[in-house]
Amino acid sequence: MALKQRRARSRRPAFLAAAVAASVALTSGPGFAAGVVRADQADAPAFGAYLDYGPRGVARISELSRWLGGAELRVGHTYLPGDLWSNIEGAPGFLDAWADWRTERDDRMLVLNVPMLERNEDHLSDAEVRTLLRRGAEGEFDHHFRALAERLVELKVPDTVVVLGWEMNGITYTHRCGPDPEAWKEYWNRIVTAMRAVPGQKLRFDFAPTRGLDAVPWTECYPGDDTVDIIGMDSYDQPSGLSFDRQVSEPYGLQEHVDFAKRHGKPVSYPEWGLFRNGDNPEYMRRMLAWMDEHKPLYNTLTDYCPHGVWQCGKNPKASEVYRSVLFGRTDEPTPEPTEPTESPTPTTPTTPVNPPDCSPLDLGDWVEYLLGGKLCLRFDWWSRSR
Repeated sequence: MALKQRRARSRRPAFLAAAVAASVALTSGPGFAAGVVRADQADAPAFGAYLDYGPRGVARISELSRWLGGAELRVGHTYLPGDLWSNIEGAPGFLDAWADWRTERDDRMLVLNVPMLERNEDHLSDAEVRTLLRRGAEGEFDHHFRALAERLVELKVPDTVVVLGWEMNGITYTHRCGPDPEAWKEYWNRIVTAMRAVPGQKLRFDFAPTRGLDAVPWTECYPGDDTVDIIGMDSYDQPSGLSFDRQVSEPYGLQEHVDFAKRHGKPVSYPEWGLFRNGDNPEYMRRMLAWMDEHKPLYNTLTDYCPHGVWQCGKNPKASEVYRSVLFGRTDEPTPEPTEPTESPTPTTPTTPVNPPDCSPLDLGDWVEYLLGGKLCLRFDWWSRSR
C-alpha cells in the first residue's frame, strides 16, 4: 500500500463542537435515533477499514459506520510514510488525530504500519537492501524506533498494534526480507527490543506477510515467538483466476497461516484484504468474511479504495452488497451467510453516506452535518408508534 503524501491535522472551532452537542441533545431523547445506532460492542469482533492515512481517514470511520447501519468500527488503521527517517519516527502532527480517536473509547484499537527502512518505495537493488538490513541488524537504526515508541507513549496510545515491515516476503518494499533473511530477522528483533525498552509502552507487534509464496516463503522470515505478538496476513483476491478454495490450500496460504499461528500460540490478523485481480467478486467477499468469522482474527481491516474496496470504490457493487449485508449493524455474534436482499444497497461516496434504511434525515444545517459526518435521522418505526 503506497503512501504518497501527508496532510496537516484538522482542527475544529469549539463553538461548532458546542453546536453539535446542542443539536444532538435536541434530537436524542426517547423515540429519536441518530444515523449511527450505538450499542455496547465491547466484546464484538474488532474490525475496521483502511480509509485514508491522515485525518480524513479518521473522519471517514464514522461515515462508514453509518453506511453499515451503526456497526461499530473499533479498529483505526494508518501507515507511517516510509520516505524519511523523520517520518518513520512519527513526525509531530501526523498521528495526533489517530491518537485522539483511539483515546475516545477504551475498546478501540489503533493499527500502525511501520516501515523498517527509509526510501521504502524507491525500488532499491537487492545489494543495497542487503547492506541496509545488515546495518540495521548491527543497531545503526535503533534510535529511530525508540523515538517512535516514545512518540506513541507521549500521544497516550502505548498499546498500538505495530505492523512492522509488512509484506516482507514480496519485492515491493525496501524492507523486504529476500535479500538476506537472517539479517532481516535479526534487524526485526533489534527494532522490537528497542521499542519495548521505552518506559510506558504496551506495544504489540504484528508479523504480516502477503498470502502465498511470493518472492520467498514467509516462514523463512519469521523472527521468532519472543518478538512477535500477532501473526497477520495481507490477503487480496489475486492472482487472476485463483479460487478462494485455492487461496486457502495453496502453499503458504490462508490455511497454513492459521495453522502456523496455532503452532506458535499467536492470534491471527488480516491488516490488509480486499478485491483485486478478479474484479467485483462477491464470492471472494462472502468466503473471506465467513473465513474470518470462523477463525476469529484479533482484528481485520479491509483496504477500502479502488480496486480493493467496497464503500469508497464504486466499481465493485456486487461485492459491496455482500460486505454491507454481512456487517450491517454487526454485534458480537457471527453473522450467517447473507441472504439475497430485496434491494441492492448502493455504495456512496464518503461525502454522502447512506442513512440506515428505517430513518428519515433531519435538517440540522450544513456546519452541524459537516461535524457529524452526515445527517441525523428520525426512525420510521418511532414515527409510526407516535401517531
